[in-house]
Amino acid sequence: MFSNRLYSPLRYPGGKASFAPFIAGVMEANGLSKGHYLEPYAGGAGVALELLFHGHAAHIHINDIDPAVHAFWVSVVSHSEELLELLNATPINMDEWFKWRCVLREEISATIVEKGFAALFMNRTNRSGILKAGVIGGKSQAGVYKLNARFDKDKISERILKIAERAENITVYCEDSLELLRRCEEFLPDRSLIYLDPPYYVKGKGLYRNYYKHDDHLMIAETLKNYKFPWVVSYDNAEEICEMYQLSKSLTYGLNYTAQRRYVGNEIMFFSHNLIVPNMKIPQTKLVS
Repeated sequence: MFSNRLYSPLRYPGGKASFAPFIAGVMEANGLSKGHYLEPYAGGAGVALELLFHGHAAHIHINDIDPAVHAFWVSVVSHSEELLELLNATPINMDEWFKWRCVLREEISATIVEKGFAALFMNRTNRSGILKAGVIGGKSQAGVYKLNARFDKDKISERILKIAERAENITVYCEDSLELLRRCEEFLPDRSLIYLDPPYYVKGKGLYRNYYKHDDHLMIAETLKNYKFPWVVSYDNAEEICEMYQLSKSLTYGLNYTAQRRYVGNEIMFFSHNLIVPNMKIPQTKLVS
């Protein structure tokens, strides 16, 4: 049973946490419940955390090539006390924003916990949670909303603590997704599902610090052909992507975006050949708070 409660401390444009019931349905329909679950493009890891906390996955594997995002998840899982101390001690103002932006850009030396906190700070104070975006309210803080509008320390602390309590059921990686996929047999049991949410084909460059070119998307699609583990892939519904996955089963759905302006985007989900797709509606989702 799923609730409307969110578990990720991070905000992400087009956050997929509301997909969790559908992905859980996929796992149940294919005898994968209580197995392992991998997200090669974890970001906020919204689906992974939902599946773990609701008992659909026994162990989650979350990967992000962005070193700051990786540092955040390592901090949550392995250094939660230090991370929480830093969270509680840091005021939310523009001086701190400039400081943590420097840490994020690796312009000054920092520990892994400081790097992880920089990712959290910028994610929570930047527009739409985009690490490369500008600060909420602008640098003059003349906007209606200020940089602390999405920075509820109590809520964030609660989520960090809850995740840290399940640290033994979480493995964190900082690898190229293609290389990680190629070595999955080293760490995934047979009863596993992989859910890939690669950078958007059309707008990825504007949203992420690590975005893909056409050939990068193509290499992932080629790797998944005749792949050992069952997989699900979600994308923006671009003609080029549909061509890459033309032999796969697919479903289209709407997605509420708030990254630049509010609108419902057209997205598509692909499934590995032998995967049973449950007769469930894919819910619309939006940027998490």
